[in-house]
Amino acid sequence: MKFTVNREALTSPLQQAAGVVERRQTLPILSNLLFRVADGNLEMTGTDLEVELIGRTEVNIEDPGEVTVSARKMVDICRGLPDEADISFELKNDRLEVRSGRFRSTLATLPAQDFPNSDPSNMDLTVDLPSGEFKRLLDMTGFAMAQQDVRYFLNGMLIELGDGRIRSVSTDGHRLALSGIDQKVLTNDVKQVIVPRKGIIEMQRLLQEVKKDEVSLSIGSAHLRAASDTFTLTTKLIDGKFPDYERVIPKNGEMVVLADRMDLHQALARTGLFSNEKFRGIRLKLESGQLQLSANNPEQEEAEETISVEYEGGELEVGFNVSYLQDVLSVLESEKVRLTLQDSNSSALIEDPEKEDSVFVVMPMKL
Repeated sequence: MKFTVNREALTSPLQQAAGVVERRQTLPILSNLLFRVADGNLEMTGTDLEVELIGRTEVNIEDPGEVTVSARKMVDICRGLPDEADISFELKNDRLEVRSGRFRSTLATLPAQDFPNSDPSNMDLTVDLPSGEFKRLLDMTGFAMAQQDVRYFLNGMLIELGDGRIRSVSTDGHRLALSGIDQKVLTNDVKQVIVPRKGIIEMQRLLQEVKKDEVSLSIGSAHLRAASDTFTLTTKLIDGKFPDYERVIPKNGEMVVLADRMDLHQALARTGLFSNEKFRGIRLKLESGQLQLSANNPEQEEAEETISVEYEGGELEVGFNVSYLQDVLSVLESEKVRLTLQDSNSSALIEDPEKEDSVFVVMPMKL
């Protein structure tokens, strides 16, 4: 194996592939990247046995081949070289020689045939999506995924395809985020899959850098694959039943509040500084034309702020986790935000008043 590549062409796909590699591995080969050189391209594959990522770039090939090499050391070498440097790679006696200018190094390798292959089952369904819309779909709901919940099916995101729409849904049991885009999908039934948290985070990271307008999304019985011209990400699916999210969405709220999104976001940030660091509770007191926010903590510090809102109705006091409210307001892009409430024991429904494509539900807290 022998090839040459420019540092700038190598850096991004190398870092993408290395991003899924866990630093602490029981199998030494899982700390490595698989380098495969053929047909004018270098493919670099990293995996943790749950998520596999292939990054691609064009290279000048003298001799095709494949081998595995330390992901961390390759990234460190690439970072340390000057901009626009040309880097040559040559496999000699099971060692990978790397040269650039006056720099030369030899790296230990492991055989390519020992590298685990994700070997996904046949994909049942493939759909091409605008990359920007797909990224927004993930961003609008990704923050509500659970982390290390014993209900393992919450540690990921539900992707639902069918009825002319693609939806993403996440919940950690205390809040729920749902978003959807119109998309023709060639399936007679509604198909649901749960993508693990790491797979979603890697897709969000990759879609930030994607240059192609479309991403191909393929779904099988046990895997999901997202592919563009520069990467292919394959992730295992979580085997479980996601909660019936439609039942969680409040339907009969009578108290409708319209607030300036940034005014509310900033007031929550200021007042939330004085909430209990562990529970993050904040009290909302609603009166005609105004919303009062207040918080206090065990150090007997307190803060309150009142903002003007569009609301005509009775008084209501309700507590929420301030971080959950801030997370929703951070992903919304509208000038206004609509809050629909029923009573102090019911969840709040938060929406963009101008778009019907996303809804957010936050459970109340007892303060």
